[in-house]
Amino acid sequence: MSTIVAISTAPGIGGIGIIRMSGAESFNILDKIFKPINYSNDIKGYSMKYGKIMDNNVVVDEVLVSYFVAPKSYTTENMCEINSHGGIVIMKQILELCIKNGAQLAEPGEFTKRAFLNGRIDLTQAEAVIDVINSKTDKEAKASINQLEGNLSKKITEIRKDLIEGMANIEVSIDYPEYDVEEVTNKEILKILEKNYLRLQKLEDSFTNGKILREGVKTAIIGRPNAGKSSLLNLLLNEERAIVTEIEGTTRDTIEEFISLQGIPFKIIDTAGIRETEDLVEKIGVKKSIDIAQNCDLIIAIFDISRPINDEDKKILDVLKNKEAIIVLNKIDLTTECKDRKVFQKTNKTIVELSTKTNEGLDNLLSIMIQKVSNAEIQQDGELLAINMRHKSLILKAEEALKKAIETIKDGMPVDIIAIYIKDILEELGKITGETVTDDIIKEIFSRFCLGK
Repeated sequence: MSTIVAISTAPGIGGIGIIRMSGAESFNILDKIFKPINYSNDIKGYSMKYGKIMDNNVVVDEVLVSYFVAPKSYTTENMCEINSHGGIVIMKQILELCIKNGAQLAEPGEFTKRAFLNGRIDLTQAEAVIDVINSKTDKEAKASINQLEGNLSKKITEIRKDLIEGMANIEVSIDYPEYDVEEVTNKEILKILEKNYLRLQKLEDSFTNGKILREGVKTAIIGRPNAGKSSLLNLLLNEERAIVTEIEGTTRDTIEEFISLQGIPFKIIDTAGIRETEDLVEKIGVKKSIDIAQNCDLIIAIFDISRPINDEDKKILDVLKNKEAIIVLNKIDLTTECKDRKVFQKTNKTIVELSTKTNEGLDNLLSIMIQKVSNAEIQQDGELLAINMRHKSLILKAEEALKKAIETIKDGMPVDIIAIYIKDILEELGKITGETVTDDIIKEIFSRFCLGK
């Protein structure tokens, strides 16, 4: 493999910038541009040297260089990291010097790709690297770290090990039928298959956790104009994010922001007020509000209890049918009497009384929002699994093959038919960890990485 190089720190000005290099020629290339103080030919892994980057005897920067000797490095190759000052001009000059002296510019995610191809990590751990980088909350980071440490890999490996053991019993039964009773073999295989079907179902269930942790709980705030939607958004964000006026129809497009409640991310969407209007732009906003509400995970429908409900309010209540929703009765600072309470109660949705002006009822709302999406997996302090869509699709295929294998045994079919399905299961599970994955999938996964990682 060629020697690759890239800037690993984010673009912009900072105290320190890191230029990372990996490959057989890393130290030779470094030797051409780096002049350490107290020069020594001895290169030790996990060590650091202070010196200067030089270009034709001209000092480019004072730096610290970290050395990682193969195979004890991130990529398992010889690696070095040049810690320079964080100016983009300096970092680019050092990068160009490395390329000029024999290195190639790394592709996005190529360092992690090499770690995978060289066997230091599997594919689930490689995917966890980008999840750690993109984490928006502490729980998402924790789930990503768990995956990076190989927790998902271990579970997949345990299932594959069980199935391979079952395959071995089948092979013995096929090759040496005189030493085996098929009925006994089938009972043992059935037990293994049913146990691992439950294991796969549990992994499949963790997809919901992963979706919530990575994408956030998509939460739409809907209501009539001036019901308090934008005020509620500002209250949730604890900042003046949306314009609030007494003029109806101020919000005509959506405003989206993330908040974190007990480590769970919520993607809060403030929508246009739902009402009949002749204004073309506002009409588009109203339609968009309804579409978002119908496709979100949670709806917060806010109503002004100082005004009687009308047909527009009833239209909003219709949107809540078959949806996870919270009804917020706003403006309790003006009145605590809600003449239409029975109408709201008939919806069987959770009702919260609130004042966006005084903040009364806010803690109760936040608590209920968490309860609506909480489950044991997300809330537990122990092991946290969060599979992604790629994992889920492969697990579903493995589950389907497992069901067919179980049905085949129960129908009294020959054991060699069962073996075909077990091979399919092993194939799909191997794609999760990367043991049987194609080059196209590998390329697609690592294309989502940033340069230098």
